[in-house]
Amino acid sequence: MVKDQEGYHILLVEDNLGDVLLIEEYLHEKILNLELTVANTFQEAKEKLEEPDFFLDAIILDLTLPDLQGQALILKIRELAGDVSLLVLTGYSNIEFGMKSLALGVSDYILKDELSPTSLYKSIVYSIGRYKISRQLKESEKRYKELFHLSPQPMYLYALESLNFLDVNKAAIDHYGYSKQEFLTMTLRDIRPKEEVSRLESVIAGIREGKPALPGPKIFKHRKKNGEIISVEIKSNVIDYQGVRAEVVLANDITERMKYIHAIEDQNKRLQEIAWMQSHVVRAPLARLMSLVMAMESLEKDFGRDNFRKMILDSAEELDEIIRDIVNKTDKVSLKEKNEG
Repeated sequence: MVKDQEGYHILLVEDNLGDVLLIEEYLHEKILNLELTVANTFQEAKEKLEEPDFFLDAIILDLTLPDLQGQALILKIRELAGDVSLLVLTGYSNIEFGMKSLALGVSDYILKDELSPTSLYKSIVYSIGRYKISRQLKESEKRYKELFHLSPQPMYLYALESLNFLDVNKAAIDHYGYSKQEFLTMTLRDIRPKEEVSRLESVIAGIREGKPALPGPKIFKHRKKNGEIISVEIKSNVIDYQGVRAEVVLANDITERMKYIHAIEDQNKRLQEIAWMQSHVVRAPLARLMSLVMAMESLEKDFGRDNFRKMILDSAEELDEIIRDIVNKTDKVSLKEKNEG
């Protein structure tokens, strides 16, 4: 027979010597490396569990001990053992109590009359496996909470159905100006300008239906408590939060970045106007000047020269005015760029 070579540390709390011997035999039949500790009373179990270096994978607990029984016994052992897998062993087939004991944190409810080496081994292994998964989930949840609350960027959690805020981090509280208590009485609509609410509803409807998000950054307008409107770039994920379908959101304030982008776009527009003037407006008087000069060369002496001279001067003055305008506009763009830099 192939035995499980994994090492197991198990506490058996049982006052019946016959049951102790039977359970010990069953465990050794399936488990190679077994460290079994036996306690015959609740007080003995309590003393073992209070030892600082006492390590356990699971507890097998008889519900009828001389000094404590039933629900009170489960609660006391659970309090002492923490999250260690707890298997209840009883001689009574009480389905209602069995279900209740599971709600109290019991991993499994085993009838002595139905006990066998295989059933006992499976119950222990499955219970320990569930405990490990539960512990990993709790550790993962702890890490998530630490990342959430210690993030320097504003983050919040809201319910997809009601849009109510479920949690916010300190960065969001500081940035938006609302206290945590205020946030928890609000919905997403309360931090949106009125003109943005319909867009919000449309986006949320898509998330609820599981539609893929549109490519590119998700940029929205938000409103702080003081009424200031800011531009934020949203990054989010849908999660299950305490049985509620929710979305965790990181809101990066890009208001200053957007102002800078708009300033650059405005500057580029003005530079394009200057370039157009250089390439089109300046050419008109320049072309006239060149034509007049060429025409003068073909005229006989004093024939119409005064008129041509005036036309040349007028075109030169027009060209000079255009050049001055170009220089002024270029200086303004340069000055604005310097001030914004």
